[in-house]
Amino acid sequence: MTRSARAARTATRRALAALIVGVVAVTAAGCVQFTDQSGKGGVIAPNGKTKHFYEPGKRSTVGTLTGRSVADANTRISLSDFAGKVVVINVWGSWCAPCRIESPDLERAYVATKDKGVQFLGINVRETAGDDAARDFIASQGLTYPSIYDPPGRTLLAIGEQYPTTVVPMTFVLDRQHRVAATYLTTVAEKELLGTIDTVLKEQ
Repeated sequence: MTRSARAARTATRRALAALIVGVVAVTAAGCVQFTDQSGKGGVIAPNGKTKHFYEPGKRSTVGTLTGRSVADANTRISLSDFAGKVVVINVWGSWCAPCRIESPDLERAYVATKDKGVQFLGINVRETAGDDAARDFIASQGLTYPSIYDPPGRTLLAIGEQYPTTVVPMTFVLDRQHRVAATYLTTVAEKELLGTIDTVLKEQ
């Protein structure tokens, strides 16, 4: 094999390796998980786990999180609207099959806890089909809690760089000070979510 042929084959292998490393992986637990060649964009599953609970002394506060409502383009929703409440943030897309699977569990958990000082908030991301697709999803799933329309996912920057924000669906449970108490980088079932919410509600 000539030197030029070996060089060409080596270049091809490197290009293929880069493509594999930068692949978008579609999984049953989460619709999209992405890492680029450098590994940036956050660790998809810190410590190899998709579920995390953080003790009060190790929690970080979510910053200014705000965006316009899916239901009404003239209405803005902000995390600060829910001061003093435990807040469950769910990141979803109408294009995401696992989101449809977990939505009934989320709605039931919301109905069971909304009178206990708990607020659910959806964040609709990567919605290339537009507002109508997002609204249709909410209607078809019977969701009664509000959602922010945010295709670029800019609102997620407020949650903090230490948490992965490239997985859909994912759910964050915030305590009354709006610090991250738990993360689910996967679908979450009603029973498990209610257990986490109950634990956070009992905190002083």
